[in-house]
Amino acid sequence: MLKLSLNEVLRRIKDGQTFEATLEDNSLSIKINRYLPYCCTAIHAGSNFRKDLKEKIALDEYERWYEEDPYTDAFISSMPITIVGHDSRYEYDLNRRPEEAIYEIAWGKNVWSSKLSQREKQNSLSKHKNYYRIIAALVAKLEEKFGACIVYDLHSYNWQRWNREVPLFNIGCERIDMNRFGKYIDLWQKELVGIEIPGVENECAINDVFYGRGYNLEFLTEKFQNTLVLATEVKKVYCNELSGEDYPDVIKGLQRGIKEAILNSAQAFASAETNYKHQKPGSMMDRSEDPALLKVDAALYKLLRQFELLAYVNPMNTAREQKRFINNKFSEPPRFKYSPIKINSYELKQALGSLRTQDISDVSIRHLYESVINSYFDKIDLLSSLNTEKFLYNSLRYFGRPDRKDLKNAQYLLHLPAIPSEPKRMPRISVERAMELFEVAMKQYGFKGKIEMSKKVISQVMVLNSKKTILFRPDARFTEKEVKALIEHEIGVHMVTTQNSALQDLKVFNLGLPVNTKTQEGLAILAEYLSGNISLKRLKKLAQRVVVVDMMCNGADFIECFNYLHYDQGLISAEAFTITTRIFRGGGFTKDFLYLAGFVEILKAYDQGKDLKPLLVGKTSMDFYTTLSEMIERELIYGPKYETKSFIKPSNQQQDPIYNYIISGLK
Repeated sequence: MLKLSLNEVLRRIKDGQTFEATLEDNSLSIKINRYLPYCCTAIHAGSNFRKDLKEKIALDEYERWYEEDPYTDAFISSMPITIVGHDSRYEYDLNRRPEEAIYEIAWGKNVWSSKLSQREKQNSLSKHKNYYRIIAALVAKLEEKFGACIVYDLHSYNWQRWNREVPLFNIGCERIDMNRFGKYIDLWQKELVGIEIPGVENECAINDVFYGRGYNLEFLTEKFQNTLVLATEVKKVYCNELSGEDYPDVIKGLQRGIKEAILNSAQAFASAETNYKHQKPGSMMDRSEDPALLKVDAALYKLLRQFELLAYVNPMNTAREQKRFINNKFSEPPRFKYSPIKINSYELKQALGSLRTQDISDVSIRHLYESVINSYFDKIDLLSSLNTEKFLYNSLRYFGRPDRKDLKNAQYLLHLPAIPSEPKRMPRISVERAMELFEVAMKQYGFKGKIEMSKKVISQVMVLNSKKTILFRPDARFTEKEVKALIEHEIGVHMVTTQNSALQDLKVFNLGLPVNTKTQEGLAILAEYLSGNISLKRLKKLAQRVVVVDMMCNGADFIECFNYLHYDQGLISAEAFTITTRIFRGGGFTKDFLYLAGFVEILKAYDQGKDLKPLLVGKTSMDFYTTLSEMIERELIYGPKYETKSFIKPSNQQQDPIYNYIISGLK
């Protein structure tokens, strides 16, 4: 970070330059990554003390920390314009008028063991003055550019000294013109109360424990007619006040929640009060590239680009074991063999753990990368336990298992009667013809990829993401409608997201976000449906997978699950074997229940009118939809070049309306 003089900081603000800098005396840091009609301050976040004062302070480090506002700087670190105070409020309090800024007694305790000289006081007060020159210059610039601005003035408070219940957030607005700005206070309160922190009750009060009488608010409100200052106190639930111990998960939760609250609040204020007219909260963020983000992303991709879980989990001898299983009249379970694992699990996990995600400035993007790394820890454990009893446990840890809603949807589909208008028998086409149709579809989308046969594929068709390759099982046979459905599924979604991910500067979307199977397969099934190529047989197959995964998790073995599919569900032996193999491969692979669960989730989003394009930028997950949308708006990632054709022009309304009725019954 730059070290700049006060005058240089003021000059850069006047000229409208973007920069990040610390003042030469280290009293504060300022970040302006993009000029927008709001800024954030954390003036009590610091604990620094001048060397010449340390011998005179009567309070120890803990006593000073207790009344400071630790981590308030972290709560605003993602925002594009921030000013953070680095000095302890016990040297000079930025939230008090200059004549009151240096304490003699504070919170009932003598602050100094010996009297300060006038020179020492003036040195501190000069830093106080510098802050207000900078904040005044900044707000003046924002009002000049946008006509008005909003300042988020963040503090924290000790709650255990109170003998009553106190709120998680307190907004002090005693000195604010409520007739003019009251609706933005109400909105800010609504946004804050919507923040969910596990194990923490959230109440947001107005003028409860504090009233907004600080000098930061007073100074700006008196000097600027069109600036709203939201003085906000956060209850110190994120640390132990008595021991000084931090609670990292609560800190991260507050970071994410406060960021979202600020964006929504600032967007509403800007839209109504300023000339900055943008409709999406992501437009209220900067667009600068974070060097730490690029570094982590490059290192992550280098470590994981060859990691393709399915390439190892698919057995090498499926065809031979299927033949043996059928010849033995389904009496002996198959004995699958797998390719040797070429990954050193310990070294890979150690390397992943050394990636400095904490240096990524934006809390939402940092959370995304932390989640990806944690998910790969689970995937590495899953791969390491291949063909052992631990594999099922690790699969449950990563993919999960069907819940009551999943099973209810599955049973609903399985109990549906045959559709009279749906032919029972249709002519089959060869795998070679299917591959030709895939080639045509690929050209229509305008991208290149390989189409090959492979004996290692369990399902009839599979996309190998890392190699942009579609693999066909040599003995696969299809109806024409099945091929159309597979084209929508494999090319319209899986190859589309693969090709889009290759165009991104950030390669994390090629590797895949946590449990992206649910979202990606959900999108793929939706594409089958919207293109008019879904069938009752296909829906029932998704349901059968859910039931078999649940049976396996409850202790059923391969033969029991095969018998259920073959005898109870009436599948031919080859189909029953394929489904059972998919679920028992590796030692118990629960992934397949997510197809139906993902379809239900994506269908709900589609019916609600949610734009699905952010999910097509790569191997994404619905859990990160908000972050993906924001990153596109901030131009940190590209919107999808290739889009699923059936999402753009759905034709499901042209098919038998019975399917629309059937799909509507999924919960």
